[in-house]
Amino acid sequence: MKLLSLWLLSTAAWAAPCTTVANCTEWLTFAGGPARSMVYRTYPLDVPNPQIARALIVIHGAGRDADNYFRTALAAAFLSGALDDTIVIAPRLASTTGSCRDQLAPNEVSWTCAGDSWRSGGTATNNEKLTSFDFTDEILRKLARKDVFPSLKAIVVSGHSAGGQYVERYAMANTVHENLGVPVTYVVSNPSSYAYLDITRPHAGSSDFRAFTDGRNCTTYNQWPYGLEHRTGGYTAKQTDGQLKKQLAARPVTYLLGEIDILPLGGFDASCPAMAQGPTRLARGQAFSKYVNQKFGARHSHTVVPLCGHNARCMFTSESALPILFPKDVR
Repeated sequence: MKLLSLWLLSTAAWAAPCTTVANCTEWLTFAGGPARSMVYRTYPLDVPNPQIARALIVIHGAGRDADNYFRTALAAAFLSGALDDTIVIAPRLASTTGSCRDQLAPNEVSWTCAGDSWRSGGTATNNEKLTSFDFTDEILRKLARKDVFPSLKAIVVSGHSAGGQYVERYAMANTVHENLGVPVTYVVSNPSSYAYLDITRPHAGSSDFRAFTDGRNCTTYNQWPYGLEHRTGGYTAKQTDGQLKKQLAARPVTYLLGEIDILPLGGFDASCPAMAQGPTRLARGQAFSKYVNQKFGARHSHTVVPLCGHNARCMFTSESALPILFPKDVR
């Protein structure tokens, strides 16, 4: 009788997805605590759940509004008919430094806002042992536990805008990809910039990539996170340029680009190292996708979403995006 009761409790915990946002939070602790960060999720991360076949992680933008990104991901999962067999997770990368003014709970990690280093694996301000990429590493390790998610067949790590910057660099840098036992794909949506792998950039007026010729006036064009130089701290500092190039080329990435994301709006990066990558987010994404395939032998793809600008809800709920975010061949 006791075993039956425990089974019923476990079943009740995973039978229906959590969709009320305010009640869908969970704390993830690092190395046994007390340091912790919060995620929004449709199902608990530690309760055995054999119905889950796929996972979608969505990294928020510069506003660090994980709750709104969770709502967007919920809408996408509903439209795809995937709520019942997909765990949707939206991490909250909270910060109280620089221009960031989030309210932190006790022991909550504050990720570095200054210089936007949370977007590129920077070190936390209140825990020098943690970087922002460690957060997603920890989520992936939890998802890969066969005793909790025995039916999981696919994980998608996605992000829009600043979150797209995070995911592009995380796809390049993370050291857990090959060790999880579950395939992981990456969806990079409308970022303002990319981490280039060498000193070439798109050449204006042609489809070529040439050595950047304005280095004297734009001395930071190839410095991290726009290029691989000066990685003096954070997650990527211990990796060689060769490792990062090899990892990015080998990993499955889709660039999700808005057809009308062509205006300098929504936190558009107009700095010289960003402008060296192209005049608009659409142009930068198309160029970078071609660049990694042509120069480094990657097999990345890009999808242009019709009639979408710099808007996560438009992008992630589009007919173009749904089969990428929720792969169907997982059963």
